Amino acid sequence: MNLYRYASPSTFYPLAGRLAPWFFALAFILAVIGLYISFFVAPTDFQQGEGYRIIFIHVPAAWMSMFIYIVMAFWSAIGLAWNTRLSFIMARALAPTGAMFTFIALWTGAFWGKPMWGAWWVWDARLTSELILFFLYVGVMALQAAIDDPRRSDRAGALLNLVGVINVPIIYFSVKWWNTLHQGSSVSLTRAPSMAHIMLWGMLIMALAAWMYAIAVAFVRARSMLLERERQASWVRELPEGKA
Repeated sequence: MNLYRYASPSTFYPLAGRLAPWFFALAFILAVIGLYISFFVAPTDFQQGEGYRIIFIHVPAAWMSMFIYIVMAFWSAIGLAWNTRLSFIMARALAPTGAMFTFIALWTGAFWGKPMWGAWWVWDARLTSELILFFLYVGVMALQAAIDDPRRSDRAGALLNLVGVINVPIIYFSVKWWNTLHQGSSVSLTRAPSMAHIMLWGMLIMALAAWMYAIAVAFVRARSMLLERERQASWVRELPEGKA
């Protein structure tokens, strides 16, 4: 498979247009299944009661907040190394979705923390580093919006993405490195999950739904950015009426 072919805007644009509806549909179906399992099938937690169900929104959102930033850093590195416009566009297209998931993770964490900790917010290492991640997302978008020249804007955002990615392992390992209120991970690649399997399935399906949504929205946003930047290109002028 020639991956360089898909780096061409004229190839990516129609392909993303065909794939986006499928990813939206998958996101909707998986979200319905995941929410049904999470709120109607999964048993009540013997320690936290019904309030624990917020984790089916909180944990996938937190996972996505970190993973999307890593993907942004990956695209930024590719863009800086090979100067591919589409890589910069994909990194830029993911930023608003990553910021949204980080915001959701912070707010759902607050709703969980109030009954469990007795406070909406504590300056816990994981919470603080997650808040810094939200500021990084906002900072990247603000920096790019403040620079008029697209090439300079792309490179400035890419450099900030690469610098900021160091915060992701800090978020992940914070509960191990410091004495924090935040509980440790219930899911690990090196040991069995510390939850009922039906709970784990609900969480994983919700995470997959969130990822399908992120891909679909990134494709839609990237297509809009391509049209704006490439409006004078021949492949844009050749698009059928109503498809541009």
